[in-house]
Amino acid sequence: MPLTAPLTGVVLLNMGGPDSLDAVRPFLARLFSDQDLIRLPASFITQPLFAWIVSGVRARKVKRYYEEIGGGSPIGRLTELQRAALEAALRETGGNFRVYVGMRYWYPLSKHAVLGMKEDGVRLAVALPLYPQYFSATTGSSMKDLKKWMRWAGAAFPVREIRSYPDHPGYIAALSEKVRETVSGADPAGMHLLFSAHGVPQSFIDAGDPYQGEVERTVAAVMRAFPEIPHSISYQSRAGRAKWLGPDTASEVRRVGREGVRTLVVVAVSFVSDHIETLHELDIRLRATAEEAGIAKFLRVPVPNDSPTFIAALKDIVLGAAELGGDTLKGKA
Repeated sequence: MPLTAPLTGVVLLNMGGPDSLDAVRPFLARLFSDQDLIRLPASFITQPLFAWIVSGVRARKVKRYYEEIGGGSPIGRLTELQRAALEAALRETGGNFRVYVGMRYWYPLSKHAVLGMKEDGVRLAVALPLYPQYFSATTGSSMKDLKKWMRWAGAAFPVREIRSYPDHPGYIAALSEKVRETVSGADPAGMHLLFSAHGVPQSFIDAGDPYQGEVERTVAAVMRAFPEIPHSISYQSRAGRAKWLGPDTASEVRRVGREGVRTLVVVAVSFVSDHIETLHELDIRLRATAEEAGIAKFLRVPVPNDSPTFIAALKDIVLGAAELGGDTLKGKA
């Protein structure tokens, strides 16, 4: 008689985003309170005050951005679609899986994922970051946050961490599929692919963080399918006065405009869910920059969100991490 396999919990880790205008300042306060992201001297004392002051200063401007994309971030809704699709795909394998969402800065937090797994009787957890490329202040911070809440909740089950998947074949297939759909039918003359990744302070890279190298691995893998199209890599979302990894995305758009690019195809290479940095920073502000630079056509490649190809990639990544297969996966004795 078949036995029910022990329950494996999969936690989708992401940043989260404010789901209303009232949530913008508390979201920013949580973001600026993250000591892995913002490094201050005597942070135990200085960080809370810094986070509250800076979130207040920036909230008015950021609220205007959210107003222009509908009044809040869609990332919570989109991550829930990814969660439901991945859970369905994993259960089709015959395994006993349940998928949870653990956001770093907004609800549902990793705390809620941990409490849900403990209540459901999870025996093994797989931590799956929705950051394809590892960065210590995103992936690393989210992993640390998950472990903190596990200790708090007294959750004793083991966690298998997926560090990153920058050139996993399924992820590259999902990204390439979106690029192919976008450039199909467009005039290849004067076309340029711009891979825009989230910016990070240069100090992290100088200290050995692998983020830049992993971004370059993703781009190299995608470009094997489009060798005839010129491309470049840039980094968006700079903040503060510190030196950031470059070139800056807006500056790169101006550069390729000066060189005569007519069709700019922008790939948000480090994002798998739409949020303010795709819907506003790229679709609105970068589009305006491209027009000012004399670029005739601006195309933004859709991020994977819950595309079947991307969900299939996540399923493969989870199964590899869980090391489940055959009779074990189906719960047979």
